[in-house]
Amino acid sequence: MRVVSMNTEMVGRWLDMRLALWSDTPAGIHRGEIETCLAAGERQAAFLCEDDAGVAAGFAEVSLRTDYVNGCETSPVAFLEGIYVIPRYRRHGVARALITAAERWAVSRGCRELASDTDTNNLESLSLHTALGFEETERVVYFRKELSASFTDN
Repeated sequence: MRVVSMNTEMVGRWLDMRLALWSDTPAGIHRGEIETCLAAGERQAAFLCEDDAGVAAGFAEVSLRTDYVNGCETSPVAFLEGIYVIPRYRRHGVARALITAAERWAVSRGCRELASDTDTNNLESLSLHTALGFEETERVVYFRKELSASFTDN
């Protein structure tokens, strides 16, 4: 297995894995976000892990955040925006290799913390984060209330 930085030649494989991870998001939006990541320079990075034959095994995306990141004490913070390992490659060190690449990237940009988030019901992701050395810092429940159009300034 080897981990490399994503580039324009890898967009097809990257897109396929993004669609597997975030299946509710249309391909066009994924393509736009990939383009944004590739153009972001030092603020974002994506990594591809591939097997010895060059077949994609997984990917990770990381960004720099300078706003408040829940549970963190420093700024900037490297934030793991997403990580995905193709099912047949799980439990073979792919996620760990991707996190190591993200950590190196973060340290090279002056970060002292790597943060991430996941849905509280995503037990597989919670387990992965723990196995990769993340510690849970807090749980948050988001609320919304639909507003009535009858409230207008009169």
